[in-house]
Amino acid sequence: MIAQNYVGCDISKRWLDFFDETSGRLRRIDNQADAIAAYVAGLDPSRDFVVMEATGVHDRLLRHALAKAGVPFSRHNPAHTHHYSKSTRRRAKTDPLDARMLSGYGRRYNPEAEPAPSEEVEQLQSLAGHRDQLVGMRATLKKQLSEAFEEIVITSLEDLIADLDTRIKAFESQIAAVIRQNQDTARDHALMVSVPGVSKGGALSLLALLPELGQRSPKAIAALVGLAPFDNKSGKLNRRSQIQGGRSRVRRALYMAALTAIRTCERFKTFYTALAARSGSKKLAIIAVARKLLVVLNAIIRDKTAFA
Repeated sequence: MIAQNYVGCDISKRWLDFFDETSGRLRRIDNQADAIAAYVAGLDPSRDFVVMEATGVHDRLLRHALAKAGVPFSRHNPAHTHHYSKSTRRRAKTDPLDARMLSGYGRRYNPEAEPAPSEEVEQLQSLAGHRDQLVGMRATLKKQLSEAFEEIVITSLEDLIADLDTRIKAFESQIAAVIRQNQDTARDHALMVSVPGVSKGGALSLLALLPELGQRSPKAIAALVGLAPFDNKSGKLNRRSQIQGGRSRVRRALYMAALTAIRTCERFKTFYTALAARSGSKKLAIIAVARKLLVVLNAIIRDKTAFA
C-alpha cells in the first residue's frame, strides 16, 4: 500500500506556495495555468494529496489542473486551519509556513477528496453571485428612494432601479438557459420547485451553491449549510443549542422558503405551529422548518423523486 503524501498549498492571487511533507521541499510558482500544469505533472495521483484553504476564485486554476491530472485534493475553511495552526504553537506567519501547516493539517485530519469541479456549477455560481449583487444594489437604491424628497434625486434613483430591473431579468434569463442546457440540472431544478415554498430563485441558489445536495447524509448536509444545532453545555451551564457556520446564502434561501412553506403547506404549518408552541420561539421554529426543507430536498435529489 502506497503511503499518502500530503502536499500543503498556500494560495494567493499572484503565486502558490507548496510544501511536500515527504521531501520537505518548499516551492513557489506563479498562479498561472502553464506554471500550475507543469507542477501538477510532477505529482503522483496514487500518492500525493493536496490540501489548501478555500480562497474564492484564486484556487480555481489549481483545482481544475489537479482534477484533470487525477490528483486528489481538499479545501478547508481558513478559520479551521487557523485554529489548528494555533494549536501547534506556531507564532510566525509566512506563505511557506502556511503551506507547511496545511500539509500537517492534512496528516492530522486525513480529509476526504473533493469531487472534480464542474464547469456548469461554476458558471451558475458566477451568474447567481452577480445576480445577487444586483439585487442587493437594487434593495439599497429602493431604501434611498423611500427617503428621497428632491425631484431630481427621485428621478435618478427610479432610473437606476429600472436599469437594475432590466439587468436582473437578463441574468435570470441567462441562468435559466444554462439550467435548460443540461438535462440532469433541469431535472433537479424541477424536482426542487416541486417542494412547497421553494421558488425558482431558491432552487437556483441550491443548484449553484450546494452541489453536494443529494450526496450527503441528512446530518452532514445540515451541518454543511449551517442548520445543524450544536449543544452549548458546560458544568451547570445548559444553554439552548444554536446553529453556526455554514453557507449563509443557502441558509437565507432556505429561510425564505420556510416562510412560504409555512403559509402554503399544511404539513409544514403544523410542524411549525407545534414546535413554536413547545419551544416558545417562532424564529427557532422557522429555522427548524428550513432544516426540514433541506432534508426533504436532499432526499428528493438523491432519489430523483418529486415531493409528494
